[in-house]
Amino acid sequence: MKRELNKKFFIALCFIIVFVLWTMAVCFIDVKPIGPQTSNVGFAELNGYFHRLTGVNISLYVITDWLSIIPICFVVGFALLGLIQWIKRRSLSRVDYSLFALGGFYIVVMAVFVLFEVMVVNYRPILIEGVLEASYPSSTTMLVMCIMPTSLMQLNERINNKILKNCVLWSIIFFTAFMVLARLFSGVHWLTDIIGGVLVSAGLVTFYCFVVNLKK
Repeated sequence: MKRELNKKFFIALCFIIVFVLWTMAVCFIDVKPIGPQTSNVGFAELNGYFHRLTGVNISLYVITDWLSIIPICFVVGFALLGLIQWIKRRSLSRVDYSLFALGGFYIVVMAVFVLFEVMVVNYRPILIEGVLEASYPSSTTMLVMCIMPTSLMQLNERINNKILKNCVLWSIIFFTAFMVLARLFSGVHWLTDIIGGVLVSAGLVTFYCFVVNLKK
């Protein structure tokens, strides 16, 4: 058990380190003013090529924006579950440990989002309603890849019916894959934004697994 915990911690640490190194690379490698309003973009040749290849699909952007409500509903749902447990069990200490860990995880995800809104690495390849917005890492990618896998872990422990459990599993996998790919091909992010979102999400989710398993 201890070896498994150490493995999870090591994997989480590796993902975070790779994300930090990737972010530094985006900041310093092949930086050119290829974005709107001559905004600088790292890996300019790669990002420019991929953006020209995919073009811009505003419909995909709008669809993924609206579908982002689904992960937020999961956040609200688990927050309500924790509140119900607190009321029924009449003690905050009796609320499931995994829900406390999940709440802390959500706070960390939000902190990372705010950090990169303030510390802008690069901006979107297009203007959104005439505004130049920060785009690294892809916040939608991070939202989906952080919330949906952790929701799946929670639901896996709480659903006993095998058929329902499998349906939830594949639904979440399909939804997550669709959201990331649709965001990638919508053209509202650079390729490096999506990669950054995947890396930071992998690190945070693996660290969440480590924290949850500390009590098992």
